[in-house]
Amino acid sequence: MRSKASQTKTLIAAFLFFLVGVSSHLFAPSREIAVVLSLLLLTIYLFAFEVVGVDVAAVSIMVLLGLISHFGELIGMPQPLVAGRELFRGFSSNAVISIIAVMIVGAGLDKTGLMSKVASFIIRVAGNTEARVIPAISSTVGFISSFMQNVGAAALFLPVVGRVSARTGLPMSRLLMPMGFCAILGGTITMVGSSPLILLNDLILATNKGLSPDHQMQTWSLFSVTPVGLALLASGIAYFVIAGRYVLPGGDKANVTSGANPMDYFRDLYGLDYAAFEVVVPAGSPLVGLSINDIEHPNRLRVIAIMRGSDDLRIGPARDIEIVAGSVLGILGAPERLREFAVANGLRSREELETFAEQLSAAKSGIAEIVIPPRSELIGKSARAIWMRKKYGLSLMALHRGGKTLREGDGVRDLPFQSGDALVVHTSWEMLAHLLKDRNFVVITTEFPREELRPHKVKAALGCFLLTLVMILFTNITLSIALMTGAIGMVLLRVLSIDEAYRAVSWKSVFLLASLIPLGMAVETSGTAKWIAEQTLSVLGGTPIWVLQLAIVILATFFTLVMSNVGATVLLVPLAVNIAIGVGADPAMFALTVALATSNSFFLPTHQVNALLMGPGGYRVADYMRAGGVMTILFITVLMVMLNLVY
Repeated sequence: MRSKASQTKTLIAAFLFFLVGVSSHLFAPSREIAVVLSLLLLTIYLFAFEVVGVDVAAVSIMVLLGLISHFGELIGMPQPLVAGRELFRGFSSNAVISIIAVMIVGAGLDKTGLMSKVASFIIRVAGNTEARVIPAISSTVGFISSFMQNVGAAALFLPVVGRVSARTGLPMSRLLMPMGFCAILGGTITMVGSSPLILLNDLILATNKGLSPDHQMQTWSLFSVTPVGLALLASGIAYFVIAGRYVLPGGDKANVTSGANPMDYFRDLYGLDYAAFEVVVPAGSPLVGLSINDIEHPNRLRVIAIMRGSDDLRIGPARDIEIVAGSVLGILGAPERLREFAVANGLRSREELETFAEQLSAAKSGIAEIVIPPRSELIGKSARAIWMRKKYGLSLMALHRGGKTLREGDGVRDLPFQSGDALVVHTSWEMLAHLLKDRNFVVITTEFPREELRPHKVKAALGCFLLTLVMILFTNITLSIALMTGAIGMVLLRVLSIDEAYRAVSWKSVFLLASLIPLGMAVETSGTAKWIAEQTLSVLGGTPIWVLQLAIVILATFFTLVMSNVGATVLLVPLAVNIAIGVGADPAMFALTVALATSNSFFLPTHQVNALLMGPGGYRVADYMRAGGVMTILFITVLMVMLNLVY
């Protein structure tokens, strides 16, 4: 429920927006422009104050636009703002189909476990602190998006960020926005990084046809914009490292798969003072040559993972496994007892999980409660007798019987099972999923990640991805077709089922973007955008060249928030070129200014990348306005400085 003060604030804002909308009819040159201005104001109001969800707001504006277009003659508009057959074309647009496809491609790569390996590498390099993880992810995505569509780069790394969040305990909301912003910024590094820059040289050649020989413009080469783009990307990364703690949302627990310590859940649920530790066994340790069974019972702890050499990693290892020099052990036990054990045996304790961070993360394993049913074949047998850890992947932590809980050190593994015994075990979620079908157990813990990875499909998934990448980079095929080729390839090669492909799509993002496309069309076709640009620039006549350039940057920034960046570029490049010629400035640089400034899309979640990440990050419009507002100003500042320094 909204507070009374918040409701009052929303009502006052609604009244002010209404007054501005009504007054626009007094100075707008046509009824069409006045209506479009009113719709723009309504959209901004709904987004800013979140009267309804942003996707609901976008669909409502689209429907309202359709109704106004149909009944336009009643309010003095002989031509519809958007033709009825065009109103829903956004759902089949290149941008929307591309977003759907990249979500499916990303889900396919994640399903093979490939993204988990990428996340492991990032964590190994950057650690698990926000100040190091954000630059590592953001710089990687920024570099990738300099050669492919930024929405594709963001979608590709969306599951990677999910993995990093699960293993570091950093909320998704603290990582996705920096990643998304830097994906947009990375698109300014080369002339193929974003649609406006790809389009720019064609616009320059088309504009040259109407210019005199003295004013002919040269086209830009692939790396002409690289100094500017690198400066923008670096400023974005620095911004989030320095100011991220103040501008990023604090993080919703729902968006975090787990904490850095996978035993938090264990302690909270069962009240057992256990923790997970990772220790290294040096050559001179007394443990060398002993088996796991030799050290567990006398020390009242459990070894749940062991790494012997670079290619011998075991989770839930059998009790007869021998410990060799250099082994890394994953141990569960009371913290004080673990410290004493490490000191007594000369072990090197690690402050956090490194070797087993992925395998022992709460996304992959954890604590479960299992009951022995009356007809179980295990009744009368002990955990030791049936080699429970080796056969079922269950490390028995405690057994609850008759109101009493027995733990490691109480002979729990030698106690014959009885009907109704409740077992507290540490296991992988994959093994627990298999036990759901085993009649020897009744699995009480049902809320756990049931992720079926398909590592055997990694070649098929990589093949689909590489085929898509080759089509994007080396052919002129439409982006949506190239991406959908990879997406349907994932389904046909059974990397994903069709139901999994449907679930991979964030439909909130799809409806948000598709519903705003008709409004952008109306802004352009009604002449609203051109009129705003002309009015703004006419006021600035006689001002210094840099002021005119700044005005063009601000106009491009505004237009790209309410219409496509391609549309804004097509509209503003001719205007910018004519202004530059009129004041004796370089028209090619003014054209480049427009193409770069249309990437300044951070204030509202209307850019494809922002729309894609809004749902998974749990963001509100206010979050974009807070973090994106500062980023918008920073972008303009860096862009103006670099353009005038480099060119």
